[in-house]
Amino acid sequence: MNPLRTSVLAAGLAVAAAASLAGCGQPDVTKTRLERAIGPAFANLYVQRADLLGEPGVTVAGIGASAACDRGGPEVADVGPGPDWICMIHFTDDHGQPQDGKFEVQAKADATYVAGGPSKLIGQATLTDSHGHDVPNPVFEFDGAFDPDH
Repeated sequence: MNPLRTSVLAAGLAVAAAASLAGCGQPDVTKTRLERAIGPAFANLYVQRADLLGEPGVTVAGIGASAACDRGGPEVADVGPGPDWICMIHFTDDHGQPQDGKFEVQAKADATYVAGGPSKLIGQATLTDSHGHDVPNPVFEFDGAFDPDH
């Protein structure tokens, strides 16, 4: 076999192998993984919001947040990264009332996400804390990560 042809063939195989391996190991975005991550993240941030507002006794357990996520409606599989995820978060608010909030979620291939919720339910981008300072509302828009392996 011609040495030039052998090296071209070897280089082509190396490129093909690298391209096929490039997709390996990337975390899969799934409904379950996103739901497991976004509910607890929201609950922790909602407790921070309550602390900022000087509302004692608000706990992660008391909020009891859970999420139900969907990507793009019934015609689209609930997998893969994209800006078209919707997660309904059910929780008990700081006044003890059950709430359901629709959060628009951008899920990314690197196992992270950005979620934004309804200001009517969680408040505006900033809020006035218990000391009279304007501060960012931690649950208005938040980012987080999910476990890509479980």
